[in-house]
Amino acid sequence: MAKVFEDYFSEIQADMVYACMDYVNGKADKVYIYASREGRMISTDYFFEINGQIIERHKLNLISPQYDISPDHQNVCLEALNEDVDELEKLCKEHDRPMPTEIKMIYDVAKNSLGIKYKYDNQWLDHPTKGPDDIADEWFEEIKNSQS
Repeated sequence: MAKVFEDYFSEIQADMVYACMDYVNGKADKVYIYASREGRMISTDYFFEINGQIIERHKLNLISPQYDISPDHQNVCLEALNEDVDELEKLCKEHDRPMPTEIKMIYDVAKNSLGIKYKYDNQWLDHPTKGPDDIADEWFEEIKNSQS
């Protein structure tokens, strides 16, 4: 059976999860990925749940000093995510499909399940004070507060 648009889209999203799991050497309970494409700008971010704690990528060593949280290592993952967003956009154009302006992904390692929410309207481009980092930070805080 030939691959269809959804198969390719899912493969790219799986690659995004893989990049983040690689960042933590496969040692996370959940991976949270934020991706945004508005106008000509791509923004991505990621954070984790490890041992029941929601933690930002640059603070992982507060849980356990086993992670490479260097800026270079963080940027390798961010660049991979940005490239994947580019690939998603190319795929959407090739198949005449709308490109989401926002993607929020939650990968549950134990369940091997991926939950995804898409938005197709601008979230920050037309906002007078918010940028993509603000929205990613708000999502982090929302998830962290929901765990408390």
